[in-house]
Amino acid sequence: MRKTFQLVAVAMMAMVTTGTMAQAAPAGGTDRKIAARVAPVYPELAKRMHIHGVVRIEAIVRPNGAVKSTRVLGGNPVLVDAAQEAVGKWKFEPTQTETTELVQLTFDGQ
Repeated sequence: MRKTFQLVAVAMMAMVTTGTMAQAAPAGGTDRKIAARVAPVYPELAKRMHIHGVVRIEAIVRPNGAVKSTRVLGGNPVLVDAAQEAVGKWKFEPTQTETTELVQLTFDGQ
C-alpha cells in the first residue's frame, strides 16, 4: 500500500514536470566561485517519466572550499537526491571563512 502511494505521488509530480539534462547556476549566497563542479546523475525514474525542473540547494562551504553540508530548499522530490549528492562533491575557491552558497540546478530536456 505504501509503495503504491509513493508511486502515485511520483506520477502526479511527473504530470507537472518533464526533462533529461541538468545545468547548475549560482542562485545567491556570497557568490563564491566554483572551482570544480560535478554534474548530477539524472535519476532513471525521472528519465522514464520525463521529469524536469529546478532544484535549489543551500551549501555550507568550509574555508578550504569543500562542501561541509547541503540542504534542499526546493525542487521535485525525484530530482533532489541527485542534485544534493552532486553539490556535496563540488569544490569552491578558498576563502578566510565558512560561507553559505545558494545553488540552483535545472534539469531540462536536452
